[in-house]
Amino acid sequence: MNSSIIRYILGSVLKIEAALLLLPCLVAVCYQEKTGIYYLIVAALCLLFGLGMTFRKPKDMVYYLKEGCVTTALSWIFMSFFGALPFWFSREIPSLTDALFETVSGFTTTGASILADVEALSHTALFWRSFTHWIGGMGVLVFLLAIISLSGGSQMNLLRAESPGPSVGKLVPKMKHTARILYLIYFGMTVIEVILLLAGGMPLFDALTTSFGTAGTGGFGIKGDSIGGYSPYLQWVVTIFMIAFGVNFNFYYFILFHNVRKALHMEEVRCYLGVIAASVGILLVDTVKIYGSFSAALRHSAFQVGSIITTTGFSTVDFDLWSQTSKTVLVLLMFIGACAGSTGGGIKVSRFIILIKTVFKELNSYIHPRSVKKITYDDRPIEHEVMRTTNVYFITFVILFSASVLLVSLEGWDLTTNFTAVAATINNIGPGLELVGPSRNFGFFSPLSKYVLIFDMLAGRLELFPLLILFHPAIWTELYAHKSALRKLKKQKRQD
Repeated sequence: MNSSIIRYILGSVLKIEAALLLLPCLVAVCYQEKTGIYYLIVAALCLLFGLGMTFRKPKDMVYYLKEGCVTTALSWIFMSFFGALPFWFSREIPSLTDALFETVSGFTTTGASILADVEALSHTALFWRSFTHWIGGMGVLVFLLAIISLSGGSQMNLLRAESPGPSVGKLVPKMKHTARILYLIYFGMTVIEVILLLAGGMPLFDALTTSFGTAGTGGFGIKGDSIGGYSPYLQWVVTIFMIAFGVNFNFYYFILFHNVRKALHMEEVRCYLGVIAASVGILLVDTVKIYGSFSAALRHSAFQVGSIITTTGFSTVDFDLWSQTSKTVLVLLMFIGACAGSTGGGIKVSRFIILIKTVFKELNSYIHPRSVKKITYDDRPIEHEVMRTTNVYFITFVILFSASVLLVSLEGWDLTTNFTAVAATINNIGPGLELVGPSRNFGFFSPLSKYVLIFDMLAGRLELFPLLILFHPAIWTELYAHKSALRKLKKQKRQD
């Protein structure tokens, strides 16, 4: 285990966070808010620790998958801890546990909140809270890959540990260029949304924070009613961009580089849009009776389907008041999630496609025992390793989900609240049903339940295994052994 490169990457992440913390400082200057000083203090702390950890560049820059998983998990934990400090220092969120919950929810693009009155926060806090969505949407390590060099295919191991989906590949031969392309598409789409929101009369601050939440599919709103108070035009803009950010970014790469046929042939994107269309149709039939208007029912149905399947978590209405049929559809969409390679959460459409095809293959083997049939995806055979990891992911997900529901249920809240609270956090959605519905918050949970849900948010964003690997004793044994070997080597050099 190469502990030196892990330390170096973690230090680089903290330096990036130090630079990002300067943006809310600028917001504090614009709005003349004194809370900006706390963000400046934390930025200085991040820079200090970052410089200390990167002062000596490792001689060995080779990076394997286990180092990638450990670094990814620790990076998100470090980012979240330091990102929570300004909320706590400023006393805008007096409890460190609550500040950490809010920040983890931001970076993991979950959008679950402990705040009863979000409008009571300063502009500085509101900006940082929403900006964490934009940072976490594409991933800070993907950004890091665009600016540093690692050896021997090491960058792919880092990307694989952070990026969502059953398999990760390069868009172009060099990993650094792939990371840059991803961020250019991400940034460009965010800018387009900001412009369209401004064209609809939304104030600049609102347009920026809403776009951060949409791009990262996070869902932190700056108003008590989320997006409900804005005009139908603005709600449609947010709906379209939520769905757009839930699409695999490879789709946009193919469109941009004149491979439209390949883009339109992507099986996952077609299934994703098909599920959205079917879900909107069901909700439309169910809600048109409530709103008495086809256009209003279509707008709210499309918005909530887009918000839940992409795991954004914005809302225009309190969907907890809808019928059991509509709420069941939304709960199912929580688990399906967006496309792999997008900023959305959930289990991912591609995994469900692979799982369903596996089931049909198994059924076919019962009917034709001697038949040999490969499962294909986008007209290419699926590797056995991808099928194996997909099955293992489902099993692990069910175990973690069940254990989390059991732990949260110790408080005695109703099953719907407990079930959807865990579903909303492990799938990085935000609102659930009943006591965690879109008009309520997670502040009533005990510290124990909040830390369970914090774990779920991190596990869901990191695709479970990078976080779980931290609990494997062999990892810490190898880290300790590597550090001991380095100390012995230094001691020997001094003696020589």
